[in-house]
Amino acid sequence: MQILVVIDHPYPGSLSRALATAVTRGATAAGHTVDVLDLDADDFDPVMRQADLAAWRGRSTTDPQVVDYQRRIADADHLVIVTPVWWTSLPARTKGFVDKVLVPGFAYDETRLGTLDGHLGHLGVTVLSVMTTPGPLFHLWFGDPLGRMLGRGTFRQLGVRRVRHLRHPRPAAVSPARREAWLARAEGLFPAARRGGADAAATSRPRTRRSAPSPLVVPAAGTR
Repeated sequence: MQILVVIDHPYPGSLSRALATAVTRGATAAGHTVDVLDLDADDFDPVMRQADLAAWRGRSTTDPQVVDYQRRIADADHLVIVTPVWWTSLPARTKGFVDKVLVPGFAYDETRLGTLDGHLGHLGVTVLSVMTTPGPLFHLWFGDPLGRMLGRGTFRQLGVRRVRHLRHPRPAAVSPARREAWLARAEGLFPAARRGGADAAATSRPRTRRSAPSPLVVPAAGTR
């Protein structure tokens, strides 16, 4: 199975990066192919500028990184997003990844009724989130805004049938044993691949069409 791990955290000692490393290590050891997409290391620009929005309306893009990211999503069987929770939402680069990469023509088309015809039914999605608020209090005060946004609000509309959200609350206050348990869970997310490189999760679900990445549009001078 081809697994794409998306990580966005500027601090190398963060739990988010440790979780991404654990997922990568475990999935690789289990015989899967892992592609790590590091938004911070790539210096990904999350801002949707005027030229970007004009290209978006034309079902294209001005950003060569977006073309690359779309190609890697199209090649993947499972997408893992590892992210801190900042103000109940995503960091800027992760939100920009959603806004600029999951665009019409690639991730979906809009129907006449205004609903979305999703193109990403080939994917499974796992979200690993890290928050400083205690889990029960966060749920009591806010519910599950990140799960709703990325689950029902995004990936399910794009045709994804399997979305799971694993939370890691208040990492600075947990015991070393709890932290190790979290890392062990991340390392064991994907079972060993069957001979031939496909596991049960990848072979049992239907494969829907994958759209080609949006063509790259070079903006005219002075538009960006």
